[in-house]
Amino acid sequence: MLDKIDKQLLAHIQEDSSRSVSDIAQAIPLSTTPCWRRLQRLQKDGYIRKQVALLDANLLNLAVTVFVEIRVPAHSPSWLAKFSEFTRSSNEIVEVYRLSGHADYLLKAVVPDVAAFDSLYKLLIARLDLADVRSAFAMETIKCTTALPLDYADR
Repeated sequence: MLDKIDKQLLAHIQEDSSRSVSDIAQAIPLSTTPCWRRLQRLQKDGYIRKQVALLDANLLNLAVTVFVEIRVPAHSPSWLAKFSEFTRSSNEIVEVYRLSGHADYLLKAVVPDVAAFDSLYKLLIARLDLADVRSAFAMETIKCTTALPLDYADR
């Protein structure tokens, strides 16, 4: 179970994981050593999976975000293995979800332009047996966060 201090720690590192333990401890407030111990425990317990830097896609020439809905003709372990291998090996595909509803999978891809997406699309349809593929280009990002809500952690 997470207590109030654990949630505060998680909130602070979700906002900026590069902050020092002493900076986070002062903000809570908590002394540095107990703060460090709590962070270590949260990491050991799996609440903190990884600490990464969030990069600016536009500065990296990845201004186009495409959502791709995929329907498959038949579900099989071999198809799923091939699909998983393809999506993991494609750097442009940054998120993959298995869905309920009209589509079986949703992919999120980031590319520099439509031509780059077309190349990815052609690889996708050449390597996988698909029933339907639909793509939607994001026109504007209204909200994009990696921060998870912490209000439900104690339920």
